[in-house]
Amino acid sequence: MTDTIQVSSPAAVREAVLELYADTWPGAPRETLEAALRDFERLFTGQAPGYLGVDTVYHDLQHSQDVVLAMARLLAGYERSHPDGPKLGAERALVALITALFHDSGYIREVNEAAITNGAVFTRNHVTRSARYLAKYLPNAGLGHWVPVATRIVHFTGYEVSLDLLRVADPRDRLAGQLLGTADMLAQMADRCYLEKCRDRLYAEFVLGDVAVHAGREGVKVLYGSGLDLLRQTPKFVSYTIENRLGTAFGHAYRHVEPLYGGDNPYMNAIRQNVQFLAQLARNSRWPMLRRNPPVFTVEENAMDGVRALLVRHLKDVYGAPDVAVSPT
Repeated sequence: MTDTIQVSSPAAVREAVLELYADTWPGAPRETLEAALRDFERLFTGQAPGYLGVDTVYHDLQHSQDVVLAMARLLAGYERSHPDGPKLGAERALVALITALFHDSGYIREVNEAAITNGAVFTRNHVTRSARYLAKYLPNAGLGHWVPVATRIVHFTGYEVSLDLLRVADPRDRLAGQLLGTADMLAQMADRCYLEKCRDRLYAEFVLGDVAVHAGREGVKVLYGSGLDLLRQTPKFVSYTIENRLGTAFGHAYRHVEPLYGGDNPYMNAIRQNVQFLAQLARNSRWPMLRRNPPVFTVEENAMDGVRALLVRHLKDVYGAPDVAVSPT
């Protein structure tokens, strides 16, 4: 997003995050953070014992790396710009970064879940699953006393628990949660391929997770009829997110990145550019201009082909029609 770090590269992101941490908290041990960054890479690439690796095409490895980098920048910006205010401290920042790393670990299937077709099936409860992963991981990292905090603040990245119900004793922990939720949203909406990823990848995950189309007692309920339908509703989502989530709920925490960029905010600038471009496309119905096809970073070789096949099969099951057509529009 800033054209300075290759966010698809675990090594590049690892180096950038460790540098920000060391510069912001000089002298703080970095071994636990470095180990977590490597453990994250093993988990998402299918090398961690007991796990199958990430197969979700929107919430892939790059997304989580984008989030932890944004989180490192927000933490550093806050700490450096509050010389007289309440400091987060090195250990709280460490826990916040680890939580950012594994905030989407709930999408990853365990080996005993191999019969489940894709991690997107866990869309509705993936944050709770991520909290469960953190509850197992942190004690092994010597941070077991942070489990009650981490398993709460990870819910700032989702909608499974109302933010009003996320109680933490220390206001600094709530701030860490707000920064985490902010990092998650900034990383997604500022992605230069955000629009294509919503249309082609997030829609597929929403279908497999029974979010886009859901069969209930009263028949089939359709929230998003296609990837393009999801894209048409994206401006309202972005507007609501900026005003109510990033603004009111998270206390405009996105501003804490600005001390690192001379008062500028490259994330919010990129989000505005995406929204403006989307508005132009919608006005002129020039959807074919969305031609980017960025690589997917999952354990599957042909991830998009596989997910599209699952999408079609799932929609056929929902509608109960063997010949249901799936259109991008």
